[in-house]
Amino acid sequence: MAAASIKSNNNKISLAMERTGQWVFSQDIPTDVVVEVGEVGFNLHKFMLVAKSNYVRKLILESKVPDLARIDLSDIPGGVEIFEKAAKFCYGVNFEITVHNVAALRCAADYLQMTDKYSDGNLAGRTEDFLTQAALTSLSGAVVVLKSCEDLLPVAEDLKIVQRSVDVATVKACNEANFPSRSPPNWWTEELSILPMPFFEKIIQAMKSRGAKPLTLATAIITYAERSLASLSPQHLSSAPLRQQSSNPAHKQLVESIVKLLPPDKTALPINFLCRLLRTGTLLRASPGSKAELEKRVSAVMEHATVDDLLVLSFTSDGESLLDLESVRRVVSGFVEKEKSVAVFNAGDFEEVCSAAMQRVAKTVDAYLGEVATCGELSISKFNGIANLVPKAARKVDDDLYRGIDIYLKAHPNLDEIEREKVCSAMDPLKLSYEARVHASQNKRLPLQITLHALYYDELKLRSGSDLGHNTTKDAPTTRAQVQADVSLIKENEDLRAELLRMKMLVTEVHQGKNQQGSSSSATKGGGGGPRRSTFFSSVSKKLGKLNPFKNGSKDTSSIEDVVDITKPRKRRFSIS
Repeated sequence: MAAASIKSNNNKISLAMERTGQWVFSQDIPTDVVVEVGEVGFNLHKFMLVAKSNYVRKLILESKVPDLARIDLSDIPGGVEIFEKAAKFCYGVNFEITVHNVAALRCAADYLQMTDKYSDGNLAGRTEDFLTQAALTSLSGAVVVLKSCEDLLPVAEDLKIVQRSVDVATVKACNEANFPSRSPPNWWTEELSILPMPFFEKIIQAMKSRGAKPLTLATAIITYAERSLASLSPQHLSSAPLRQQSSNPAHKQLVESIVKLLPPDKTALPINFLCRLLRTGTLLRASPGSKAELEKRVSAVMEHATVDDLLVLSFTSDGESLLDLESVRRVVSGFVEKEKSVAVFNAGDFEEVCSAAMQRVAKTVDAYLGEVATCGELSISKFNGIANLVPKAARKVDDDLYRGIDIYLKAHPNLDEIEREKVCSAMDPLKLSYEARVHASQNKRLPLQITLHALYYDELKLRSGSDLGHNTTKDAPTTRAQVQADVSLIKENEDLRAELLRMKMLVTEVHQGKNQQGSSSSATKGGGGGPRRSTFFSSVSKKLGKLNPFKNGSKDTSSIEDVVDITKPRKRRFSIS
């Protein structure tokens, strides 16, 4: 790569010297000075340069060397190519002034002091005429001139070339935004998008000062951002290279500068663009202030968000691992807080009635949870943290949330009963549709409590004789209380059944011991009558008494003789009543 660059520079030097020789060596008088510009030396005549350049004249006159043979002009704006054109001008050789080189020629003329005051019709006057009459008469010309000033600072600013170009570009852009002169109407945004950020920022600020509409500014900023950040988008780079580029301050500064340029109206920008910009800022580790501003703007238009918009924030570029759930949580939380403020202002009850926008966001969040639930690294607390942000009243039915919960339980099969209950805590089983309740009642992944909720709901419907679509808010507390009691009772039954099975096995072992011991067993029965010892059966009886849910309505049986009925216990039946 370095060898190729050196070879390219040598070719440029050789071409420059060859071209110079064509119009310098044609003179009858031999050259008497070598002008060095970087690595290139130009063999020229002093008198030809002095005739147009007051700066060269001063160098020769003020030189302490009697016969100055070398002059170093490596600091000339524009470098070798521009000096070559300035030298041609001194020799009266024609060359073309264009929008691409006029700014550099104007700066070089100022550096060499080639002004009309020193010599009539000099290079400074010629370039000024071209700027005024040609380059700065159109948007395209002004933008090209402004872009060429990037490597000419601060001279181009001192000569007001930058400001003049910005002024022309601003006026032309505002006119095109209000009265398009060509198709497509937003062609002017493409023109501005080629500029470096500092110049683009100057134009946007100038358009704001002229009263440009927020939508006009937003259109220009979106086009500029998409073009500038195209190489950093997920479609072009995987997440690994992108993380490596996060240390590049230029990319990070670009995103932060774009955020500062966003119009005050938070609804002027589409949420898709804001989410992509926020994602890029996250990957490039933009400043907390820039991220917070973008999150506020996403919250302001959250009702227009789609699942894909939220997923853009969540996953790495390869879509394999989670990137930033906290941004999603803050965005949703910000929207909910805004809705609460509106409800309070309107003297409404946010817990009972939610706006249509809040209901749309609830459906989006539930669908989003279904998409991210498959990630093994998604913890229960993070899953519930987002699900619980949505007010209960915003969900008319919890089917979408149930789908997300079911996907999460399926993707995390090693959760115990308590953990599964935590996952399901954000869902109200009584707000499931009939189809979802049927599915839930047969879903072995769900905890027992949720399954019973689904079963009791339809039982209550049948008992009340009401239609399945009717609101059962009044029955909900009774159902929940009944479910809680029965879940507890079922767990106690399980413990009781295990204890009885254990007791039956031990009784069987006792009978087998009687048959084997024979006479030794009889001798034991005829033995002395010491104090009666506590037997296994009495201890079991006490434990069963503690497990018995109805013990408060029974008598104490701890003093009753150990008489055990080993017949199979009847199964307990539960009634809805």
